[in-house]
Amino acid sequence: MKTALQGLFPEELQALCKAAGQPAFRGTQLWQWLQVQGATRWEQLGNLPRALKEELAESHTPGPAILLKESGEPGGTRKWLIGLADGENVETVLIPARARHTVCVSTQVGCKMGCAFCASATGGYARNLSAGEIVAQVHLAAAQIGRRPDNVVYMGMGEPFDNYDETLKSVRLLNHPAGLHIGARRITLSTSGVIPGIRRLAGEGLQVELSVSLHAADPELRRKLMPVENKYPLDELLRECAAYTVETNRIITFEYTLIQGVNDSVRAAEELADRLRRFPCRVNLIPLSPVAEFAGVAPPRAAMEAFLQALARNGVEGTLRESKGKGVDAACGQLRRRNRPAE
Repeated sequence: MKTALQGLFPEELQALCKAAGQPAFRGTQLWQWLQVQGATRWEQLGNLPRALKEELAESHTPGPAILLKESGEPGGTRKWLIGLADGENVETVLIPARARHTVCVSTQVGCKMGCAFCASATGGYARNLSAGEIVAQVHLAAAQIGRRPDNVVYMGMGEPFDNYDETLKSVRLLNHPAGLHIGARRITLSTSGVIPGIRRLAGEGLQVELSVSLHAADPELRRKLMPVENKYPLDELLRECAAYTVETNRIITFEYTLIQGVNDSVRAAEELADRLRRFPCRVNLIPLSPVAEFAGVAPPRAAMEAFLQALARNGVEGTLRESKGKGVDAACGQLRRRNRPAE
């Protein structure tokens, strides 16, 4: 596959242009076209020499991702099927909230984690996305709404820390002051609990938000819901999370999907609080989104509120999140590999 130009820093683009016999400032022009103007086609790069574009086109592309299909709710969540150069695809979601827009990006084609209630792994894992392919999803969102998105969450298909290097490079590209310059605190990285990724992120010096999926406070139940428990046990994970908060002075958000009759009891809330109140954190409670491959359902509203109240009584801050996008299979756990639409 050709290298996505959106995945290169200004100095890398400058070196690329110099290697092609052009002055370094051509790389700066290329950055401006790609990261500021959002260009995705060679013909849009108006002030670059034709010879340079032709040479670069042999091994690089300004358009690593294209919008194949849009699904949407009136005035609400929009989901895009994004086509990649090798024929694979991912799904990206835009979530509006009043005057703000959040884009949810994917980091892998498929997923290896195999969480029981998540559709992303059901079609299998194909490959990691490059930093350029991740950044391109944000630029596609910007083109659709006519401006830079306010927030970026790495909560789409895939496990970001299973693709750590490309994921972190994409974060730095999106945060770059000469590019989209999305604030680090408006970028959230989500993990199913990959401990080496949490440890590495602690040393990056980035003020990004970190979200860790738990979904159960009992290790045996968590193992049934999340096979990652076999490799990164809950006790070890929480010790690493506590160390992360000390080293970074950042508060972790723990994601907890509520499943009726499985993990939604007041006793489960008390057990969760007992594990978490040892260090500053917060909990996002998420009603289960329907997935064909999983038979569970979301609890009734009263049960979810009782769970939230039990957390509060036991010293843990929580929020009951409104699940958006269910009508177009764009809610948490519903993104998956799909066939490309017929031409």
